[in-house]
Amino acid sequence: MSRFPYAAIAVAILLAAPILTLTTAAMAQSSAPAAAPAAAPAANTKAKTKKPPTAGQIAARERLRKCAAEWKTAKADGKIEKGMKWPKYWSACNKRLKSGG
Repeated sequence: MSRFPYAAIAVAILLAAPILTLTTAAMAQSSAPAAAPAAAPAANTKAKTKKPPTAGQIAARERLRKCAAEWKTAKADGKIEKGMKWPKYWSACNKRLKSGG
């Protein structure tokens, strides 16, 4: 019998939650200032241009692609050490390719 008041309170809270949410949302909308029209972009703003990649970035991307291709073939052939994950393989491969190997 002592559980009844707790169950009644829980039901009341669950029933009131959607009403409170709707009321809070309506209050937030009514207290917000009138929406201003979307601001037009300024006429004299320059479009951001992308800088071309540096020689180092290009070389790093080439090494990444080369190591990725090696990883895929080695993994397909079953030549990857047990427990070896891509980050560890990439680190070793990148060092090897940087040193000219």
